[in-house]
Amino acid sequence: METTGCGTAIVTPFKTDGRVDQNALYALVNGQIDSGIDFLMVCGSTGEAATLDEEEWIDVIRTTVEVTAGRVPVWAGCTHNATRTLLRRAEKLARIRGLDAILSATPYYNRPTQEGLFRHFEALAQQVAPMPIVLYNVPGRTAVNLEPETVLRLAEAAENIEAIKEASGRLTQISALVHSLPQHFRIFVGDDNLALAAIGAGAHGLASVASNLIPAEMAQMVRAALRGDWHTARAIDRKYARLFEANFWETNPGPVKTILSLMGRCGPTVRLPLVEPARGTQVRLERLAGELGLLRDAPLPEGDMRMF
Repeated sequence: METTGCGTAIVTPFKTDGRVDQNALYALVNGQIDSGIDFLMVCGSTGEAATLDEEEWIDVIRTTVEVTAGRVPVWAGCTHNATRTLLRRAEKLARIRGLDAILSATPYYNRPTQEGLFRHFEALAQQVAPMPIVLYNVPGRTAVNLEPETVLRLAEAAENIEAIKEASGRLTQISALVHSLPQHFRIFVGDDNLALAAIGAGAHGLASVASNLIPAEMAQMVRAALRGDWHTARAIDRKYARLFEANFWETNPGPVKTILSLMGRCGPTVRLPLVEPARGTQVRLERLAGELGLLRDAPLPEGDMRMF
């Protein structure tokens, strides 16, 4: 895998009745690419994949691949806590022409051992080879941590396990991955606020939530860091540090969708058991978005006299 830089863990937009908003999805994907993002991740945690039924899930992925049309790599989320089900679903993805990789998180709820995780991902790699696999470690959502030693075992056992999205929030774990894995193996940090530290330690890029809102700025920040232009990278990081935090004031992607709605990009709807942020949080998000200049080009409803 040669991918580096900043990729967006893109939201799945819904209409007010809960259906996937295809028009908004088209616009979001094109907007990301036009803004210079390096790759897209669809149907991940931020994409609310856990609440998409199987037909919707495959349709959102196909749509994203079709709209992208090879302009940037597309990774598709495929996670399940039953390995047998994971293999069946991943086989469907492997048939999608133009899809560049499968992004698969550690199984949730089961809390498997490291040996169980190894066998789970080894089976996935064998099922879809030579389709590249990107491991996704996000213990805050799955209640299990994929240890660096297990990642190394997997990289050595399957040639098509080529990268990891490391979202443990632990810089020491990212450093351990950098020091132990072969140089061709790609490491992407999954936390916006750790991007510069992780790249400084040797990571190859960022799998971003904030780039749903500011794709050009996040891509510029990551590229600057990768080429050693720390003055530029730190200036962008400093400007948007509050936004990185605000995106998790309540469960992701609630805050991101709220700001996207204020920007006129898609509706704020999330699917149960997630709910839209509380009114107080929405007010804080709107204030912050205004202060950062994110709402300057947003269409205002008739009669709306907001001032920032």
